[in-house]
Amino acid sequence: MKPTPRGWPRLSAAVFYEDAPRAIDWLCRAFGFEVALRVDGEEGRVEHSQLTIGNERDGLGLVMVASLRRNGGRPGDGLRVSARDVGGKVTTSLMVFVDDVDALAERARAAGGTVAMPPTTTDYGSEYWADRGCEVVDPEGHRWWIVQRVRG
Repeated sequence: MKPTPRGWPRLSAAVFYEDAPRAIDWLCRAFGFEVALRVDGEEGRVEHSQLTIGNERDGLGLVMVASLRRNGGRPGDGLRVSARDVGGKVTTSLMVFVDDVDALAERARAAGGTVAMPPTTTDYGSEYWADRGCEVVDPEGHRWWIVQRVRG
């Protein structure tokens, strides 16, 4: 495979929000993401953004956040929804590795998130690894797994 563009991981995700400006602010406050790029459109919409966490040396995470388009005449308009639109159901969860899952869970709660599963250590056995993780639900219902490797 050819290398990815500088600053891009091999895989990234896009998350759509009813109120993308508020979501971007929340993700930065709650999880420590930084805005690498933000393209604003009309009426307060976020057409595209790139939020990063970590760095290229230790591991870079990138998530794209945008405002929902209900019927703007572009391919895919109306197909993307917020978890709030479907009663909190999701087909994808996002996972972020951090250094201190307990501190980040409290930070996310203080920022207005819901800790759906408190920090718990799961040991997958001596041949594998042990992680400490929690599940945080953001203000629009997207579910984020926050994980810290504790062994392995």
